[in-house]
Amino acid sequence: MTTTANTRTHTWAPTTTPPADMSGIDFLRALLAGRFPPPPIAGTLGFTLVRVEPGVAVFEGETGEHQYNPLGSIHGGYFATLLDSALGCAVMSRLPAGRGYTTTQLNVHMVRPAFVHTGTLRCEATALHVGRTVATAEARLTAVGDGKLYAHGTTTCAIFPTAP
Repeated sequence: MTTTANTRTHTWAPTTTPPADMSGIDFLRALLAGRFPPPPIAGTLGFTLVRVEPGVAVFEGETGEHQYNPLGSIHGGYFATLLDSALGCAVMSRLPAGRGYTTTQLNVHMVRPAFVHTGTLRCEATALHVGRTVATAEARLTAVGDGKLYAHGTTTCAIFPTAP
């Protein structure tokens, strides 16, 4: 059996954390405007933040063979990462300056496989509750081309003060 090796190259800038005096929504808007570099995971997996507003974050990602699992479909970890990114940013978009978050629970429900020909996937997340110490959000992962649902999920995040 002869196989052909494929390659994929990407570069990234060092991670930028939000300035202490910047709210979550302001940081995400600055990220979207290109004033800060995207997080390295976005380049590694091929997705990007495309829209943000208070309580809402939308990511899009291209499906590619480099995301395949051994069965020849997009790995569920790609779905989970898109969901986690959008869910976390929906929460972040409601945080004041000096507050951060981390995912404490991620629930992912995959409803159909995706393939290279599926094309662009869109993950839209909405923050449901953002309190002093806990936040929750929900999201849907759909195909841009036909709107079919591929996965949906929820998160619980811990909210904490960021270091000065």
